[in-house]
Amino acid sequence: MDLSIFFAGTGGSVPSARRGLPALLVRRGGDRLLFDCGEGTQRQLVSSIGLSDFSDVFLTHFHADHWLGLPGMLKTLDLRERSASLTVYGPRGLRELLGSLRRVYGNTRYELDLVELAPGDTVRRDAYAIVPFPVDHRGPALGYALVEDQRPGRFDVARAEALGVRPGPDFGRLQNGETVDGVSPDDVLGAARPGRKLVISGDTEPCPSLALAAEHADLLVCESTFLSEDADRARETGHSTARGAAELAVEAKVKLLALTHLSIRYPAADVREEAQAVFARTVVPRDFDTIEIPLPERGEAELVHWPPPERAAV
Repeated sequence: MDLSIFFAGTGGSVPSARRGLPALLVRRGGDRLLFDCGEGTQRQLVSSIGLSDFSDVFLTHFHADHWLGLPGMLKTLDLRERSASLTVYGPRGLRELLGSLRRVYGNTRYELDLVELAPGDTVRRDAYAIVPFPVDHRGPALGYALVEDQRPGRFDVARAEALGVRPGPDFGRLQNGETVDGVSPDDVLGAARPGRKLVISGDTEPCPSLALAAEHADLLVCESTFLSEDADRARETGHSTARGAAELAVEAKVKLLALTHLSIRYPAADVREEAQAVFARTVVPRDFDTIEIPLPERGEAELVHWPPPERAAV
């Protein structure tokens, strides 16, 4: 099952010529989940991978740079005659915010559901869950962890055949947890294998809840609005420095750290350098870059720069 995150906007607070406002598209199999929707998000998507038919939007908090693109997106989806329902999730206050914007995007012909989440709530999907957790920012704010279910252990074909199980459908039944002719799954399956974990911080200063949620994550996407030279300003505004994000990645034993929400104050190279001095497996994605997250036994998450090879050759 493919799992990746597409960086539609990697800037913070104000857009620049090279970085749009916060928006991340998580792709898992056929699922498309949009996390935050800064101003210009639909234009960013149209200019790159297309306006995906996502089923859910998850807002981290209600500062304008994280949601101002949503009313226009909702209207565009209606004009495109979307028929599938759309669910928007966010912290307490979501219904009030989007209710006040109804006059902007109007009534939608598709079903629009608004769901307010509290820390610890779980949004279940097929073989994975989205779990919100509290972060330390100004006002109600959430981070999100995408956590896959454990997978069955490896199927021992030779052992199954030795126990008299016929190749074919009976193999599938065993892998699905059924007992076949007295042979149980435990007889032919190895230990359960872990799923993958992707954690998105939203806006926050480093805090225990983020470190706990990110523990052993395959990928932590963390904001890094400031460098350490402006650490006081970071604390005042509830943001992270690049060093602070890297220190948290070390504490949580994450496998890859991706820094976003970059300020126009600093060159991206300086942000990367400060973080990598603490945590070597740090990347700073550009807009339209992707991070692919393979299954654990197939390697570690890797940054893929835009354009992908097939587009670059056109």
